[in-house]
Amino acid sequence: MDVFDAVRTVLAVRRYTERPVPADVVRRIVEAGRLSASAGNQQPWHFIVISERATIAKVGEIMTTGPYANEASHVIAVMIVKDKRIAISDGSRAIQNMILTAWSEGVGSNWIGFGHMPAIEELLGVPDTHQALAVLALGYPAEAVGRGRKKRKPMAEIASRERFGTPFA
Repeated sequence: MDVFDAVRTVLAVRRYTERPVPADVVRRIVEAGRLSASAGNQQPWHFIVISERATIAKVGEIMTTGPYANEASHVIAVMIVKDKRIAISDGSRAIQNMILTAWSEGVGSNWIGFGHMPAIEELLGVPDTHQALAVLALGYPAEAVGRGRKKRKPMAEIASRERFGTPFA
């Protein structure tokens, strides 16, 4: 899938089939995160790939904003280095790369949570040097998703040319 097509059509998926995502696809998704741009090439992230059903179920229990994670084939917990100014933006870029790569492989995903999650950090044995940024649920969509049907503001409302308020379009 072309990159712009992935950006244009990706949607959040919150219901997954029981079909497991193959290991090579999961590896490619994680590789997309690893290859993300990083300020000063610091790479202040650590990805914890969870495949065990019992652990995925616990993640679903903990993540009150995303209990559907317990239906996912895999969950990737994204940790970032604490007190590193660029860690949130770099980790976010890595997450977006993983979401787009998953989508291009036919795998749905959704970003769950944001920021320090003590229960997830404890469950996954995260050292004090790191903290959670988000959890990414991955799986094949349980229902057909309409690619590209997004409700977005018109370009004229969100972009300007040269100065704020000068229409871009």
